[in-house]
Amino acid sequence: QVRLVESGGGSVQAGGSLRLSCAAPGPTGPASDYGCMAWFRQVPGKEREGVASIFMEEGREYYVDSVKGRFTISRDNLKTTMYLQMDNLKPDDTAMYYCAARVPYLGSFCNVGRYEYKTWGQGTQVTVST
Repeated sequence: QVRLVESGGGSVQAGGSLRLSCAAPGPTGPASDYGCMAWFRQVPGKEREGVASIFMEEGREYYVDSVKGRFTISRDNLKTTMYLQMDNLKPDDTAMYYCAARVPYLGSFCNVGRYEYKTWGQGTQVTVST
């Protein structure tokens, strides 16, 4: 089973920054299995929640309200790797962060519906202390 591989997690103090990376194992064209890529996060005892997504072909981004203005999702020029730049981190951002991918079906818009994503990474821990 193909899995994505995340990297870049760690521990920081509140107000600090971290950058997560996720490499796509295959083509990321608009009809590919990795055309939409997204970041999710989960804390023990809670549902996995979407954070941000990106349409890899054109770079169109989407963010949930809780991270707008602090997190930036992007991809490299080769469209093979996705990033999540996390600035001004808060203790509430502490979670296991997962990379996910799916085939686009809403044009250039990629939502963060958890059950729509079929390919997942193993997760990388982000811990923000006060």
